[in-house]
Amino acid sequence: MASGSEHRTVTVARTSAGRYTATNVRGGQLTLGKGDTEDFSPVELLLVALAGCTGIDVDVVTSRRAEPDTFEVRADADKVRDEQGNHLTGVVVSFRVAFPDTEPGREAQSLVPGLVQASHDRLCTVGRTIEIGTPIGTRIE
Repeated sequence: MASGSEHRTVTVARTSAGRYTATNVRGGQLTLGKGDTEDFSPVELLLVALAGCTGIDVDVVTSRRAEPDTFEVRADADKVRDEQGNHLTGVVVSFRVAFPDTEPGREAQSLVPGLVQASHDRLCTVGRTIEIGTPIGTRIE
């Protein structure tokens, strides 16, 4: 492992036809599906991970100054099938963040552009992994 690394694990178990439960090592769970029910699909969960990761990066710093009036992060992408197989293109993360019109609120608001850039360039593990690309190994146990 690289220096400063922390191992992560999740387990996905089939619960019924087209339905699955993901569990992390802390016991947290969420359900997912193929995209034909209200459950999140794996592709949607990738977008959730991207929006959540970069959103948390921005929120942690700004909310130390002021609580936001609005804090929404949206991830959009197009799912395509081409000579490279199925994948996403045109991935865009959009922030809709507003703070109170107070000195701390204005300070928090002024930090947003730099924090969004820092998250994109170095902080968000999900975004960095997508952008730099990481080989994925498989094994059957």
